[in-house]
Amino acid sequence: MRLDYTTHPPDDMTAQEASENMIDKAAVKLKSDGWSIVEATGFIQLIGPFWQRQVDGGFEYALPTQDKHHNRRGLVQGGVLMSFADRTCGMTARKVTGKQTMATIQLDMHFVEAGKIGEVLISRPRVVRATRSLIFVNTEVTVDNRCIAMANGVFKILKSE
Repeated sequence: MRLDYTTHPPDDMTAQEASENMIDKAAVKLKSDGWSIVEATGFIQLIGPFWQRQVDGGFEYALPTQDKHHNRRGLVQGGVLMSFADRTCGMTARKVTGKQTMATIQLDMHFVEAGKIGEVLISRPRVVRATRSLIFVNTEVTVDNRCIAMANGVFKILKSE
């Protein structure tokens, strides 16, 4: 029994071409709506690219889901949702506090609904409370008007190295 999900592109294109076409369409739409790519290295570069824009003094982030994000059921992998929520909450904590060196010390994640490959995930984190050493942030990960997941994170401000 095969457990992995496999996409089936239209007959006239390869799976690679279909995936690139989906990515290109999402990028054009995001750019036209005022989004820009977030520069990243390491693990997040493998998941992304993430996109960001400033709205009403706050930041929001987008992740166009691709075939590489699927789980065995062909839906967006929960770990992708967690990584997206963790990184966007951390980026917001850094921007609001001006502190660049932080570590996630707690992340509570609640999965509400499945995300589908090809959908654009949106995160709009907000700082709930900031102390001298801890930042509390929450976000909802949405697609259109659907809540896919909710996250609450606690970030520790680290001493500069």
